[in-house]
Amino acid sequence: MTLPDSAKELIRTGALGHLVTLGRDGEPHVTCVWAAVEGEDLLTAHLNRRLRKLENVRRDPRVAISFEGTRIHPPGLREYVVVYGRAAIEEGGAPELLQALARVYLGPEIRFPPMEDPPPGIRLRIAVERVAGIGPWTE
Repeated sequence: MTLPDSAKELIRTGALGHLVTLGRDGEPHVTCVWAAVEGEDLLTAHLNRRLRKLENVRRDPRVAISFEGTRIHPPGLREYVVVYGRAAIEEGGAPELLQALARVYLGPEIRFPPMEDPPPGIRLRIAVERVAGIGPWTE
């Protein structure tokens, strides 16, 4: 599926993502993430290779990620987009993506990750399957 331009714009503003993965018993696991848009995919970056969300994706790639906007839509609800898709693990590239995202989420002068020679980490590439929420992406 194509991610609507209006949804891409909201994500690129620095809206914090709420990533949902599925645990071993099917229970949801929610974490906050920074996200980038690359083509029609979403990307997140992770330095620690042993995070629960990554273990969950290795077992079951189905994910959902939501972003809250700032505009109010009738009858008074704040816009948000929910992206449902499948995540694939990509080795490396996490420090570079985190640095690019830090400029959006924290400010242009921030150095992130704040360490010398960070590990290559992992990127999650989320292929969009469905989009929901309140906003122009559902019209």
